[in-house]
Amino acid sequence: MAGEARIDKWMWAVRIFKSRSIAVEACKKGRVMINDKQVKPSRMIKTGDVIQVKKSPIVYSFKVLQPIERRVGAKLVPEYMENVTTPDQYEILEMSKISGFMNRARGTGRPTKRDRRDLEDFTTPEFYDDFDFDFDLEGEEE
Repeated sequence: MAGEARIDKWMWAVRIFKSRSIAVEACKKGRVMINDKQVKPSRMIKTGDVIQVKKSPIVYSFKVLQPIERRVGAKLVPEYMENVTTPDQYEILEMSKISGFMNRARGTGRPTKRDRRDLEDFTTPEFYDDFDFDFDLEGEEE
């Protein structure tokens, strides 16, 4: 294999991104760094480089074991890269999954099914379904 590879091709080849164009876009937007420096898609990488990729809400870190430019099967990926992401980053990811939509600001976006049902329960009178139209006229005298 070659001693160097383009970073956009390598990230696509080891399946960090689904397509090479997405990898290029991430580089252009400054989401890919080597040694805390933003890189262009054409930047050449070599064995031993540590690459940081920002995928909200965390920053993944990968160590290059072997630079490649051709896509490989998912089972072969560990031969070409090592995931060196710190555990605290995964804790951040887990916390964001747990919080989910609980932090959604009220009034933003479409209401959830639960919000809609709560609203219907609030606006529908309690006696609406139980209303009896038979009036008790025995007590009235005309």
